[in-house]
Parts: sequence; structure tokens; C-alpha cells
Amino acid sequence: MKNFITVGPCLAAALLFSAVPAMAAPTSCQFRTDAPDRHVVVRGDTLWDIAGKFLQQPWCWPTVWDMNRDEIANPHWIYPDQVIWFDRAAGRLRLGDNTGAQHTPAVPTERRSPAVRSSAIGAAAIPSIPPGAIEPFLSQPLIIENDELARAPRIVATEDGHVFIGEGDKAYVRGDLGGATTFQVYRPGRPLKDPDSGQVIAHEAYYLGTVTVQPAAPGSDVHTARVTSTKEEMGKGDQLKPLAPAPAQNYAPHVPATRIDAKVLAVHGGVTYAGRHQVVSINRGKLDGLDIGSVLRLYHAGRTVRDATAPTGWFGREQQVRLPDEQVGSLFIFRVFGRVSYGLIMQATAPVVVGDAATSPE
Repeated sequence: MKNFITVGPCLAAALLFSAVPAMAAPTSCQFRTDAPDRHVVVRGDTLWDIAGKFLQQPWCWPTVWDMNRDEIANPHWIYPDQVIWFDRAAGRLRLGDNTGAQHTPAVPTERRSPAVRSSAIGAAAIPSIPPGAIEPFLSQPLIIENDELARAPRIVATEDGHVFIGEGDKAYVRGDLGGATTFQVYRPGRPLKDPDSGQVIAHEAYYLGTVTVQPAAPGSDVHTARVTSTKEEMGKGDQLKPLAPAPAQNYAPHVPATRIDAKVLAVHGGVTYAGRHQVVSINRGKLDGLDIGSVLRLYHAGRTVRDATAPTGWFGREQQVRLPDEQVGSLFIFRVFGRVSYGLIMQATAPVVVGDAATSPE
């Protein structure tokens, strides 16, 4: 499973697109010596993949584009049919042909209003990372933190006493709706323990579907719900979470603002091991300084082994030595909660497992 980028000695260079002023590249953001002379953007490309063809560390591209923290959520767009070429003499990448001419997006030239044109251009732009790998995790409540679990409205009864209900059926709900009327329904799953403290910091959640809720009449605390869609059947005890708008997906990779030392909490999808383009959760979130687009490095903890080559100690015991941690990949954070975050594995040289370390790039 050799998906991690292999690099050789580096060229000291900076990355530049369009008319952004030149800047010196950080020592960790250097070109690959085997970088191609040019790349023609095609549908299916991602900014991460393209950056990985030229740079040692693909997540460096926003940094060397000189993007500040306010601009990081709105990265520069690149479109199919554009040509990215390596200006080796200047130590830059450019959009256009090898004469340096700028290449404009391939957008129809018919007359349209600015709003329509903007929408068409945005739809054609290539994404930062593969969107299909994370879409379910953007909209569905697959992790529920403890405070949400304690206060969430819940189904207390079903119409005609049915054990399970489906689309179109009626249910009865108690709890504070918070003014919302449309909810996602989930069933709390296994607890997720912080590998460092041993405390339960969240629960996995099984997404069941959606309901609309009519608030209770005066003098009653029982609300009436109607099932509008189902992934699985719902029943008594299942809990509700307000349906929130999907978060923006125009994010760019960057180093976290603060030092992050996290552990993998869970591998999602009912498997033990995770590889490239699979999702894991970690035990750090926005309260720890993480935000969307943060990039972390993944490590296996070094094994403790006996050193048979060293002098023995008391009673002939061999010395114990801990081997160095082994870097096994990179993680792109795409959804952040208080103490928990989802990350997409972008590269991996070995399977990622629960307990692996996820730390800030050095």
C-alpha cells in the first residue's frame, strides 16, 4: 500500500500561481527533483494531487501561495484544461503555457449575469480533496459528543405502538427543540475513549434518517414528528439532532495554528485498518486549536524491544529500548467538533489503526 510520495534531494524554490508576489519557500515546502515540466488539469484532479506532482509536501501549496488565515478558506481555483508548468529558472509554477501567458478557465462566452457566471465557474473548478470520500461525514451525525448526547431530544413513543417506523410514519418526541423543526435521527453507538485519559469523550452514532417536528401544544411537552426519509428504521429511544446546512467544502490544507498531539480514536466503515482516502476520527478538536483544512502527520508508535547487544542488568535482564516512531501517512482534517475531529487519510505507507499518533508537521 505504497501511496506516500517518494522524494529525493530537494530544490530550494517557491510556488507561484497567477500574479501572486514571489516569496521564499519554507524549508519544508520544496520542489521534488522528479517534478514534471508541465501538467494539464483534467476532471478528477484535486489540488492535493496536482501539488503532489511538484512538491515534496502536497499540503504546502496554500502556504507558498502566500495565503493568510482569512483567505485560507477560499483557495485559488484551478480548472480543467489549464496548464500548470514548472518555470525552473525562476523556481516557480505558473498557469498558462511555457511563454508565461496566463490561461483563462474554459467557460462558455455567452452573456450571463454575474451570479450565474460565478456559479458556473465554481462548479467547474477542481476540489482540494476528493469530495466523494467525505460527503456522508459532512452532513450526517456520525459522532455525538457527550454534551449533545445528554440534551438531545428523543423519540418516546410511536404511532400505534409500532416497534419500528419508516418514511411517512408518526412518532412522539420529548426534549428541547431549540426552535428547530427539521432533524436528523441517530442511534447512539459505542463509546469513544480518549487514548490518553481513558475517558469517554464521544459516541459513534448510526444515522437513521430525517423527521419534521411540530412543536407541542401549550401545556404539553410532547412534540409530534413525521418521518420524511429513512436510511434505517427508527424506534423508541433514538435521538434527534437539528439538521444543519452542509459546511462549505472550499477549504485548503495548512499547518494547525497550535501544536497538535492527537491519537486516532476510530476507523470508520466497520473495518480495523484504514488506508488512503478512508476516514478516521481523532481525539482533538476546535478547543485544542484544530480547524478545517489542518494537516497532521500519522505515526505508528515505536515498539519496545530487548537489546541483546547491551550489557545485561541485575539478574541477567536484557535492556529494553524503544524504537523511533514510524511515519505512515498524512491526515487532512475536514470536520471539527469540540474535542473530536474527522480526518481523511491522504497518503499512507502502512495501515492506520486506532491509537496511532496524529501530530503537527514539523
